[in-house]
Amino acid sequence: MLNSLPIENILFLDIETVPQKQDYDSLDESFKKMWDTKVSSLQKSGRIAETPDEYYRSAGIYAEFGRIICISVGLIKGKEFRIKSFFGDNEAQLLMDFASLLRSHYSKAEHLLCAHNGKEFDFPYLSRRMLVNGIKLPKILDTAAKKPWEVQHLDTMELWKFGDYKSYTSLNLLATIFNIPTPKDDIDGSKVYDVYYTDKNLERIVTYCQKDVLTVAQIIMRMKGEPLFESAQVIISS
Repeated sequence: MLNSLPIENILFLDIETVPQKQDYDSLDESFKKMWDTKVSSLQKSGRIAETPDEYYRSAGIYAEFGRIICISVGLIKGKEFRIKSFFGDNEAQLLMDFASLLRSHYSKAEHLLCAHNGKEFDFPYLSRRMLVNGIKLPKILDTAAKKPWEVQHLDTMELWKFGDYKSYTSLNLLATIFNIPTPKDDIDGSKVYDVYYTDKNLERIVTYCQKDVLTVAQIIMRMKGEPLFESAQVIISS
Protein backbone atom coordinates (compact mmCIF):
# COMPACT_ATOMS: atom_id res chain seq x y z
CA MET A 1 0.00 0.00 0.00
CA LEU A 2 2.77 2.47 0.89
CA ASN A 3 4.30 2.41 -2.56
CA SER A 4 0.95 3.02 -4.22
CA LEU A 5 -0.20 5.88 -1.96
CA PRO A 6 -1.39 8.76 -4.19
CA ILE A 7 0.47 11.46 -2.28
CA GLU A 8 -0.96 14.38 -4.24
CA ASN A 9 -4.47 13.31 -3.20
CA ILE A 10 -3.60 13.44 0.51
CA LEU A 11 -4.43 16.35 2.81
CA PHE A 12 -2.12 16.17 5.81
CA LEU A 13 -3.43 17.77 8.98
CA ASP A 14 -2.93 18.41 12.66
CA ILE A 15 -5.08 20.15 15.26
CA GLU A 16 -4.34 21.95 18.52
CA THR A 17 -6.92 22.03 21.29
CA VAL A 18 -7.45 23.66 24.69
CA PRO A 19 -10.08 23.43 27.45
CA GLN A 20 -13.21 25.46 26.70
CA LYS A 21 -12.51 27.69 29.71
CA GLN A 22 -9.25 28.81 31.27
CA ASP A 23 -9.91 27.08 34.59
CA TYR A 24 -12.35 24.84 36.39
CA ASP A 25 -13.93 27.68 38.36
CA SER A 26 -14.96 29.40 35.10
CA LEU A 27 -17.26 26.49 34.15
CA ASP A 28 -20.98 26.84 34.70
CA GLU A 29 -22.52 24.45 37.20
CA SER A 30 -23.88 21.99 34.63
CA PHE A 31 -20.47 21.56 32.99
CA LYS A 32 -18.79 21.28 36.38
CA LYS A 33 -21.05 18.35 37.20
CA MET A 34 -20.34 16.69 33.84
CA TRP A 35 -16.59 17.22 34.30
CA ASP A 36 -16.70 15.89 37.87
CA THR A 37 -18.40 12.75 36.57
CA LYS A 38 -15.76 12.34 33.84
CA VAL A 39 -12.90 12.73 36.31
CA SER A 40 -14.51 10.35 38.79
CA SER A 41 -14.67 7.69 36.08
CA LEU A 42 -11.01 8.22 35.23
CA GLN A 43 -10.05 8.03 38.91
CA LYS A 44 -11.93 4.76 39.40
CA SER A 45 -10.16 3.23 36.41
CA GLY A 46 -6.81 4.26 37.89
CA ARG A 47 -5.93 6.46 34.91
CA ILE A 48 -5.54 9.65 36.95
CA ALA A 49 -5.19 10.70 40.59
CA GLU A 50 -5.91 14.41 40.22
CA THR A 51 -9.02 16.19 41.45
CA PRO A 52 -11.44 17.73 38.89
CA ASP A 53 -9.91 21.21 39.21
CA GLU A 54 -6.34 19.88 39.06
CA TYR A 55 -7.03 17.75 35.99
CA TYR A 56 -8.92 20.48 34.14
CA ARG A 57 -5.76 21.61 32.33
CA SER A 58 -6.10 18.37 30.36
CA ALA A 59 -9.74 18.95 29.39
CA GLY A 60 -8.67 19.96 25.89
CA ILE A 61 -8.05 16.35 24.91
CA TYR A 62 -11.78 15.59 25.23
CA ALA A 63 -14.00 16.98 22.48
CA GLU A 64 -16.92 17.38 24.90
CA PHE A 65 -14.92 19.69 27.16
CA GLY A 66 -12.35 21.21 24.81
CA ARG A 67 -12.23 23.28 21.64
CA ILE A 68 -10.03 23.61 18.59
CA ILE A 69 -7.85 26.71 18.25
CA CYS A 70 -5.80 25.68 15.21
CA ILE A 71 -6.08 23.34 12.23
CA SER A 72 -3.01 23.20 10.02
CA VAL A 73 -3.18 21.40 6.68
CA GLY A 74 -0.57 20.55 4.08
CA LEU A 75 -0.60 19.20 0.56
CA ILE A 76 1.99 18.08 -1.95
CA LYS A 77 1.99 20.05 -5.18
CA GLY A 78 4.73 18.96 -7.55
CA LYS A 79 7.97 19.33 -5.61
CA GLU A 80 6.49 21.71 -3.04
CA PHE A 81 4.75 21.13 0.26
CA ARG A 82 2.16 23.83 0.85
CA ILE A 83 0.81 24.59 4.33
CA LYS A 84 -2.20 26.62 5.41
CA SER A 85 -3.65 27.13 8.88
CA PHE A 86 -7.11 27.92 10.20
CA PHE A 87 -6.81 29.42 13.66
CA GLY A 88 -8.36 31.82 16.14
CA ASP A 89 -10.51 32.12 19.24
CA ASN A 90 -13.72 31.61 17.22
CA GLU A 91 -13.88 27.84 16.89
CA ALA A 92 -17.07 27.85 14.82
CA GLN A 93 -15.54 30.12 12.20
CA LEU A 94 -12.32 28.17 11.77
CA LEU A 95 -14.28 24.92 11.55
CA MET A 96 -16.60 26.39 8.92
CA ASP A 97 -13.60 27.56 6.88
CA PHE A 98 -11.97 24.14 7.15
CA ALA A 99 -15.20 22.34 6.25
CA SER A 100 -15.52 24.59 3.19
CA LEU A 101 -12.04 23.53 2.07
CA LEU A 102 -12.95 19.86 2.41
CA ARG A 103 -16.19 20.25 0.49
CA SER A 104 -14.56 22.24 -2.30
CA HIS A 105 -11.35 20.27 -2.83
CA TYR A 106 -11.53 16.92 -0.95
CA SER A 107 -14.91 15.42 -1.80
CA LYS A 108 -13.91 12.64 -4.21
CA ALA A 109 -13.35 8.97 -3.46
CA GLU A 110 -9.63 9.19 -4.23
CA HIS A 111 -8.99 11.89 -1.63
CA LEU A 112 -7.46 11.05 1.75
CA LEU A 113 -6.88 12.77 5.09
CA CYS A 114 -3.68 11.90 6.97
CA ALA A 115 -2.62 12.64 10.56
CA HIS A 116 -0.53 11.01 13.28
CA ASN A 117 -2.87 9.19 15.68
CA GLY A 118 -5.57 10.82 13.57
CA LYS A 119 -8.04 7.93 13.81
CA GLU A 120 -7.95 8.10 17.60
CA PHE A 121 -7.80 11.87 18.00
CA ASP A 122 -7.82 14.40 15.14
CA PHE A 123 -10.56 12.98 12.88
CA PRO A 124 -13.14 12.18 15.59
CA TYR A 125 -12.36 15.41 17.44
CA LEU A 126 -12.94 17.48 14.30
CA SER A 127 -16.19 15.67 13.59
CA ARG A 128 -17.52 16.05 17.11
CA ARG A 129 -16.67 19.75 17.34
CA MET A 130 -18.28 20.41 13.96
CA LEU A 131 -21.51 18.81 15.15
CA VAL A 132 -21.39 20.72 18.44
CA ASN A 133 -21.05 23.94 16.42
CA GLY A 134 -23.94 23.03 14.13
CA ILE A 135 -21.76 22.37 11.08
CA LYS A 136 -22.75 19.60 8.69
CA LEU A 137 -19.97 17.05 8.31
CA PRO A 138 -18.10 17.11 4.99
CA LYS A 139 -18.33 13.79 3.20
CA ILE A 140 -14.71 12.84 3.92
CA LEU A 141 -15.29 13.11 7.70
CA ASP A 142 -18.68 11.40 7.75
CA THR A 143 -17.78 7.77 8.48
CA ALA A 144 -21.23 6.59 9.61
CA ALA A 145 -22.24 3.29 7.96
CA LYS A 146 -19.02 3.17 5.94
CA LYS A 147 -17.07 -0.06 5.66
CA PRO A 148 -13.49 0.16 7.00
CA TRP A 149 -11.99 0.24 3.50
CA GLU A 150 -14.34 3.06 2.52
CA VAL A 151 -13.05 5.42 5.22
CA GLN A 152 -10.69 7.92 3.57
CA HIS A 153 -8.39 8.36 6.56
CA LEU A 154 -4.70 7.55 6.90
CA ASP A 155 -2.86 7.40 10.21
CA THR A 156 0.95 7.36 10.29
CA MET A 157 0.92 5.73 13.72
CA GLU A 158 -1.31 2.93 12.41
CA LEU A 159 0.81 2.54 9.27
CA TRP A 160 3.90 2.16 11.46
CA LYS A 161 2.27 -0.58 13.53
CA PHE A 162 2.03 -2.96 10.55
CA GLY A 163 -0.68 -4.83 12.46
CA ASP A 164 1.10 -4.65 15.85
CA TYR A 165 -1.22 -3.12 18.49
CA LYS A 166 1.02 -3.39 21.54
CA SER A 167 2.33 0.16 21.82
CA TYR A 168 1.91 3.85 21.05
CA THR A 169 4.60 5.43 18.88
CA SER A 170 4.87 9.21 19.13
CA LEU A 171 5.35 11.53 16.18
CA ASN A 172 8.59 12.74 17.75
CA LEU A 173 9.96 9.19 17.99
CA LEU A 174 9.18 8.47 14.34
CA ALA A 175 10.81 11.76 13.35
CA THR A 176 13.92 10.81 15.34
CA ILE A 177 14.35 7.32 13.91
CA PHE A 178 13.77 8.60 10.36
CA ASN A 179 16.27 11.45 10.90
CA ILE A 180 13.59 14.11 10.34
CA PRO A 181 13.94 17.45 12.18
CA THR A 182 11.82 17.32 15.34
CA PRO A 183 8.63 19.40 15.42
CA LYS A 184 9.03 19.66 19.22
CA ASP A 185 12.04 22.01 19.19
CA ASP A 186 10.04 24.85 20.75
CA ILE A 187 6.91 23.53 22.46
CA ASP A 188 4.99 20.28 22.60
CA GLY A 189 1.36 19.43 23.25
CA SER A 190 1.75 19.65 27.04
CA LYS A 191 2.61 23.35 26.77
CA VAL A 192 -0.24 24.46 24.50
CA TYR A 193 -2.50 25.31 27.46
CA ASP A 194 0.02 27.70 28.99
CA VAL A 195 1.03 29.28 25.69
CA TYR A 196 -2.61 29.95 24.83
CA TYR A 197 -4.15 30.95 28.14
CA THR A 198 -1.16 32.41 30.02
CA ASP A 199 1.14 33.73 27.29
CA LYS A 200 -1.71 34.62 24.89
CA ASN A 201 0.59 33.56 22.03
CA LEU A 202 -1.59 31.79 19.47
CA GLU A 203 0.93 32.42 16.67
CA ARG A 204 3.47 30.27 18.48
CA ILE A 205 0.95 27.45 18.65
CA VAL A 206 0.18 27.83 14.94
CA THR A 207 3.89 27.50 14.11
CA TYR A 208 4.09 24.35 16.23
CA CYS A 209 1.01 22.90 14.53
CA GLN A 210 2.48 23.58 11.09
CA LYS A 211 5.69 21.78 12.07
CA ASP A 212 3.66 18.73 13.06
CA VAL A 213 1.88 18.72 9.68
CA LEU A 214 5.17 18.90 7.82
CA THR A 215 6.59 16.08 9.96
CA VAL A 216 3.62 13.81 9.18
CA ALA A 217 4.20 14.40 5.46
CA GLN A 218 7.94 13.79 5.83
CA ILE A 219 7.24 10.47 7.57
CA ILE A 220 5.05 9.38 4.65
CA MET A 221 7.86 10.37 2.27
CA ARG A 222 10.34 8.27 4.27
CA MET A 223 7.94 5.32 4.32
CA LYS A 224 7.63 5.54 0.55
CA GLY A 225 11.43 5.78 0.12
CA GLU A 226 11.15 9.31 -1.29
CA PRO A 227 13.44 12.27 -0.51
CA LEU A 228 12.37 14.68 2.22
CA PHE A 229 11.18 18.18 1.45
CA GLU A 230 13.90 20.78 1.85
CA SER A 231 13.03 24.02 3.65
CA ALA A 232 12.96 25.93 0.34
CA GLN A 233 10.24 23.57 -0.88
CA VAL A 234 7.92 24.28 2.07
CA ILE A 235 5.49 27.10 1.29
CA ILE A 236 3.34 28.56 4.08
CA SER A 237 0.36 30.59 2.89
CA SER A 238 -1.56 33.10 4.96
